[in-house]
Parts: sequence; C-alpha cells; structure tokens
Amino acid sequence: MNHDIAPVGAEHFDRLTEVWEAAVRATHDFLPAGYIERLRPQVRDQYLGFVQLRAWRDAHGVIQGFAGVHEGKLEMLFIDPASRGQGIGKALLAQVIDELGVHEVDVNEQNPQAVGFYLSQGFVQVGRSPLDGQGDPYPLLHLALQRSA
Repeated sequence: MNHDIAPVGAEHFDRLTEVWEAAVRATHDFLPAGYIERLRPQVRDQYLGFVQLRAWRDAHGVIQGFAGVHEGKLEMLFIDPASRGQGIGKALLAQVIDELGVHEVDVNEQNPQAVGFYLSQGFVQVGRSPLDGQGDPYPLLHLALQRSA
C-alpha cells in the first residue's frame, strides 16, 4: 500500500470536506440529510481550521482519509468510502497517537462500526452523553486510550 501521511492545511479543505461528507453519508445512516447539509459549511469553514490535520494520500497524491486532533483528542477521522477497509483509518490513528498524543475520542453511539473500530484499537468507554456536540439527540460515547502497563 503506497501512501503518505502528512500535515495538510486550508488549501485542502475542499477535498477534506468531500471526504467528510461521503464518509458521514456512508456510515451515519441515523442522521437526516438536512443535518449533514447544515453541518457541511461548519465543517469546511470552522472545524477543519480548529484541529491539527493529518491526511492519508494514495500513490497519486489524492487524499483518501484524514484525522483532526485538538489537545490530545481525536476530533475527526474520516475515510473516503471507496477506500475503506484498506487500513487507512488504522494508519492515521496510529500516526496521531504517536505524533500528536491522541488519548481520547468521542464517537456516535449509533455508529457501531466506528465504536467497534476504536474499541479494537485499544480505546475503552469512559462515559456517555445523550447529545452530540451540536446539542442534538445523537448520543456520544466518550472513549479513552487504554494504556498498557
């Protein structure tokens, strides 16, 4: 698997937003379409600029996935649906744990694939909120990286 994981900036926000939207539509079937439409400009114009970004590029230099981190918390991890199942998420997660000190993440309870992914990568549930970050009724599980002794 030829790839490159590197920091990216505002010049890549359009592609990152495309990946975000495609990934959310593929994995968050509990969200109404209007919710995604409402969130898209916030992701593009606010959220991406708030986090440290690392993107996974394929052999042609096309971004196929990305992670966004703020103060040790993984705020975003999205993979283009056409590239899922190739280890991109694991590679990005390992990179941001190592490089940016990620030790916690919130994940939608109604997204069992994501919950299972993080649990398989050494995270454990440490809490739950009934509302998402927008104050909407999409419960979040709070996960923390289980440190090996």
